[in-house]
Amino acid sequence: MRGRRPSLPALVTGIVLTLAMTVLAASPALASTYRYWSFWDGAGGTWAYATQGPSSLRPADGSVQGFHFVVSKDAADQAAPPRADADFAAICSATAPVAGKKRIALVVDFGTPAEAQAGETPPQDAPRTACAQVGPDATTAEALAEVAKPLRYNSAALLCAISGYPKQGCGEPVADSAAGTATAPAKPAAESDGSGGPSAGLFAGIAAVAALAAAAFWQSRRRRTR
Repeated sequence: MRGRRPSLPALVTGIVLTLAMTVLAASPALASTYRYWSFWDGAGGTWAYATQGPSSLRPADGSVQGFHFVVSKDAADQAAPPRADADFAAICSATAPVAGKKRIALVVDFGTPAEAQAGETPPQDAPRTACAQVGPDATTAEALAEVAKPLRYNSAALLCAISGYPKQGCGEPVADSAAGTATAPAKPAAESDGSGGPSAGLFAGIAAVAALAAAAFWQSRRRRTR
């Protein structure tokens, strides 16, 4: 006797659950926490997680750029912005404009002692501000190098240290205090696209498959009732 074929509703449910499990399995960042320099754009006086890395972004004259050493998930909605206002006028008011140069206001927040690596202490408690005067095509990284040396990068061009802080390490996962283990290495935060976690496209794909399967189910029912 032939085995009973699964009903279409069961197939729909199976497809959706399989896709959802695949997405979650491929997204370890949902449960991963890292210690790293996050990068922020202060356009309009409000901090927003940068969508480009400091080595590729070429900010316009009058821009405000921020860096914050944090311990958080590698995602825009998890990391905290710098603890200082994105105020270009306040930061660059004492730096007169120069022809052929642009002024970039920079905020460097070294974080708190609780966020520091073992054996290290942030260079200062309050965020540091500076006005970099650089060439018109300079990147944020070049502007930062003018006012906050030494900088340290790893082989993947991830910004590891500003003004020598921290002395070691570069975006490592933070050990899970409960399990005593560390999660997989992070995507370079400073060069990330700012999205974090599973992309909206993956969830949209799941929704699309579910919608198509549901449409097929109702079409099948209509044919049976004719």
